[in-house]
Amino acid sequence: MKIVIVTETFLPSTDGVVTRLKEAITHIHKQGHEVVIIAPDLGVKEFDGAIVEGVKPTKLPVYSSKYFSLPQRRVKSLLEKHNPDIVHVVNPAFVGVSGVYYANKLGLPLVASYHTHVPKYLDYYNLHLFKPLCWAYFRKLHSYAHLNICTSQSILKELQQKRFHNLEVWKRGVAIEHFHPKHENQEMRQRLTNGNTGDKLLVFVGRLAPEKEIHKIKPLLKERNDISLAIIGDGPIRQQLEKEFEGTKTIFTGNLHGEELAEAFASGDAMIFPSITETLGLVILEAMASGLPVIAAQSGPTKEQVVDGKTGILFENENTQSMIDAVEKLEDPELLETLSENARKEAENFSWEKPSEQILEIYKKTIAIAK
Repeated sequence: MKIVIVTETFLPSTDGVVTRLKEAITHIHKQGHEVVIIAPDLGVKEFDGAIVEGVKPTKLPVYSSKYFSLPQRRVKSLLEKHNPDIVHVVNPAFVGVSGVYYANKLGLPLVASYHTHVPKYLDYYNLHLFKPLCWAYFRKLHSYAHLNICTSQSILKELQQKRFHNLEVWKRGVAIEHFHPKHENQEMRQRLTNGNTGDKLLVFVGRLAPEKEIHKIKPLLKERNDISLAIIGDGPIRQQLEKEFEGTKTIFTGNLHGEELAEAFASGDAMIFPSITETLGLVILEAMASGLPVIAAQSGPTKEQVVDGKTGILFENENTQSMIDAVEKLEDPELLETLSENARKEAENFSWEKPSEQILEIYKKTIAIAK
């Protein structure tokens, strides 16, 4: 089988979509299939034997920290050149529109996957009046796909309510050996706490953007002087956040990768996850695999991953006292140890093998549907 993946984001970018695609592509190649990636041209020409066909990138005024590719005719010529058995358009929004349109025009089996909750993001960019139009836009794009996939049951239900069709959940996964408690490192803890190693160390990992709601953590640091916060990642509001958290025990590391990221996770006491805009949040599972309990704002996707009082602690969104109370529960060393052990055990059920096998089955099913 020959698969063309048209994606809005790929290497060298780092996010949950890229992580999932890398794992899937590696597995697909091991099964003897061929993959070609069409993505914004950021200098990467190959991944694990897969050709990366770069298309012209640009920056958008509303999100200037990241490159995107706009719809373009080159996608048609690339689809004709590679003549795939199936096309998978990941997060169709910009260049993915071309993937959807030309796959349909050329009569190719098409899978479209929904990873980013853009309509919900609009609330954080003062664009909430455009939400109905945004939903209509994405519903139209996904209507051309023979099969649509998303990353959690709660998002599947929401998409069904918005009249998306032929939906299936693409299961979650984590690199269970890479993210592991064995990577705990005192030097890393020293770095992330700025030498205050006796503090409770909370770790945030993700893109620094308004929809991540990182500002909600600040009152916790004002309330407690024995908590250090490590904010790992980069994004359009990093400078704004650095000013906002000035005078608190907060370290901004920028993006960390590979061994450094595994050590950062494993060297914390808990991960804090304040966002309610995620379609899943793979970093939750990465934290759990590292033996970190997750303190998360309640949302459909977080409740699918975090069992309150067992693998982490949930708090009410926009309720500062609820978040403070959640963190205070970590003062119980027995509970902290139990949460940590349970988090790791739970994560061990979610290696990347099953979701990677599943996507191959989805491709085969889509080809059969399209006939």
